[in-house]
Amino acid sequence: MTATFKNIRGDKVIWVVVALLSIVSLLAVYSSSGMLAFRRQGGNTEYYLYKQFFLLLFGFGLMYITHLIKYTYFSRISQIGLVIAIGLLIYTMIHAENINNSRRWDEIFGISYQSSDIVKLFLIMYLARALSKKQDKVQNFKSGFLPVLLPVILACALILRDNFSTAAILFVTCLILMFIGRIKILYILSVIGLGIVAVVLIFVLAKTFPDVFPRGDTWIHRIETFFNGEKASKDAVYQVTQSKIAIASGGLLGKSPGKSTQKNFLPHPESDFIYAIIIEEYGIAGGGFVVLLYCILFFRVVRITMKCQGSFGAFLTIGIGFSLVFQALINMAVTVNLFPVTGQTLPLISMGGTSIWLTSIAIGIILSVSRHTEIETQDGTEVEILGERHAVPA
Repeated sequence: MTATFKNIRGDKVIWVVVALLSIVSLLAVYSSSGMLAFRRQGGNTEYYLYKQFFLLLFGFGLMYITHLIKYTYFSRISQIGLVIAIGLLIYTMIHAENINNSRRWDEIFGISYQSSDIVKLFLIMYLARALSKKQDKVQNFKSGFLPVLLPVILACALILRDNFSTAAILFVTCLILMFIGRIKILYILSVIGLGIVAVVLIFVLAKTFPDVFPRGDTWIHRIETFFNGEKASKDAVYQVTQSKIAIASGGLLGKSPGKSTQKNFLPHPESDFIYAIIIEEYGIAGGGFVVLLYCILFFRVVRITMKCQGSFGAFLTIGIGFSLVFQALINMAVTVNLFPVTGQTLPLISMGGTSIWLTSIAIGIILSVSRHTEIETQDGTEVEILGERHAVPA
């Protein structure tokens, strides 16, 4: 064990943040999964605690292994990985069980997975590679911009039919990464404009051809409910209402661990609305602490990005880091009714399986970049960065 800790490299603050988020996850999942345990496990509330513990433990193992891999290898992995991930996504769209008019989950060797999460990780990796390879051509529409944009359009379009929020988050993340990658702002604004037109067109088609977009009514209903909350029916705003009650009853310091009452009324308190349970039991102070952890994570990601000597490592780090923190902010915004209900989980806190593991791998990649860009500032020392020799200035 001591030897393992000695081999842990990379940004130590990120390791601490992940450990603290995992502790918050165990406490919150154990408290919020009571009703789920009663329905599925005969009241054995410890079942989901142990399950979450082993999922997080295995996630730490994946993170540790990933951070030992030199991050430049992910440039090559992203190519074949994206092809496989899109193949899994298409397979899921065809063969997965239809749950609430969507086909998101499938199984391989008895392990359930959400293929859109896999596509999201590999697409960011591939986009980081493409931008770094085309830095001398990014200002050119045909040879620089289109080859970068087309995989993004393809992946987001395939995800959109069954998971609008994930497609939207991934699309925004890619646009941010393109902006950082020096793509012309005019091209980016054009894509945003076309994206808005496409969304409006999709909503119109969803009303006209519900078989093409079976989730269309749900998307429209959630947006209408968000903007007309006061006029909407009680059933339409039930989730948000119960979340608000949980937050209001939490006060400054909360009811204390395990004493949430809204977990018995709030749908999906162990996943989509786990942040409401955290505030109810630990108060605004506890909710603020979670926000602080994600802010620290993003600050360290930006710091690693600024230290990178190669463009691939910088794009990879900021792309993955922004995606994780952006998803967390969307989840928390939904909980406090600042955003329409999306179904996005809180990374590393919500109860899950492969989502925790993929998040762990993503953070492991960030730690790999941090680990391999640390430079010993000794006079006359040379270091190898992305295959090139660089002298460290005195």
